[in-house]
Amino acid sequence: MEKDIGKIKKNDETDIIIRIDDFGGQPGLTIREFVHSQNYTGFTKAGIRIKSEKLAEFKAMINSVSQSDLLPQKIQTPKKTERQEPKEIDSDESGIDEEGLM
Repeated sequence: MEKDIGKIKKNDETDIIIRIDDFGGQPGLTIREFVHSQNYTGFTKAGIRIKSEKLAEFKAMINSVSQSDLLPQKIQTPKKTERQEPKEIDSDESGIDEEGLM
């Protein structure tokens, strides 16, 4: 059983195909790249397969994404932490500080 749901053009040579198929006796949703080039025409290895029992979970995740989630956001730079001064070491020059650490 194969049923093409749709395709999205990725570039001049590649489409992303969404289809329902049966792989190894298990139905599922497949999202894969399909190439049209001089060297090769057909599906590539790039893609993903969602088993039928996980389809509702996948759809819920996709539906939770809004257009505003995809808009560029202000990039926040991480806050700088204060630099700690090195601890003093014992005068016996052993390299071990007062807390017993090197």
